[in-house]
Amino acid sequence: MDFLRPASWEEALAAKAEHPTAVPIAGGTDVMVEINFDHRRPAYLMDLNRIGDLAAWEVGEDGVRLGASVPYAQIMEHLRAELPGLALASHTVASPQIRNRGGVGGNLGTASPAGDAHPALLAAGAEVEVESVRGARRIPIDDFYTGVKRNALAPDELIRAIHIKKADGPQQYSKVGTRNAMVIAVCAFGLALHPGTRTVRTGIGSAAPTPIRARAAEEFLNAALEEGGFWDNGKIVTPSVAKQFAALCAAACNPIDDVRGTAAYRRHAVGVMARRTLTWTWESYRGAHRITEGAA
Repeated sequence: MDFLRPASWEEALAAKAEHPTAVPIAGGTDVMVEINFDHRRPAYLMDLNRIGDLAAWEVGEDGVRLGASVPYAQIMEHLRAELPGLALASHTVASPQIRNRGGVGGNLGTASPAGDAHPALLAAGAEVEVESVRGARRIPIDDFYTGVKRNALAPDELIRAIHIKKADGPQQYSKVGTRNAMVIAVCAFGLALHPGTRTVRTGIGSAAPTPIRARAAEEFLNAALEEGGFWDNGKIVTPSVAKQFAALCAAACNPIDDVRGTAAYRRHAVGVMARRTLTWTWESYRGAHRITEGAA
């Protein structure tokens, strides 16, 4: 195994063009596990830790540009207000040591359906900034996952950053595991309310071959909230609406039986998480709605 250590982004792109099979490594929290267990033996390993831009973030007027190597611990500490769903997901990642090293770019590169960041990114409607010597492009998160541990990257491309709009409404994240820490998700669920567009987005992890959205559930809830005037009146979402939303989220799953849980359990758990996160996010929205009305 040859070890590549570019000193700049330009050097990294050139090295990736010359060695398309090179596996990038920054935090190494996924790659090194596979190498240590001899599940993977790449011909080239590319260390990206000398490229400072990858570990930086920028908060703009409307959104956040998050470097691919920004550690989860930094997201939790500095971006909780702008990216609440991703900050909550970051809290569930492994241990403090892993959160200090691992980043969202690694989750995206691995593209495991169990990656903790994916449901939050789907719910937020993120875009992935990738680049090669041929140029740069942004891939909508909905188009990024192409199969089991496969993504839309070309062989010569590297992930540079993730673009996420600032939250304009409450966001939530929930994860089921066999214990409270250092655990791969049995299943996970993310939900984001977008009052500006009066829409809801979901994200489901570890319950299908790829991270997915529950699109039918979103369409149902969007219609129910609009028809009932809930965005304006701030009333409690009725139990029947929450129950149907949960059922549609569970139906969106295509899980498997494995050592962490059965397919039936995963479907059930996703439905429970969907109902609970809807309750939590809507209560947060109602609270903000009442405050706004009182200030007016």
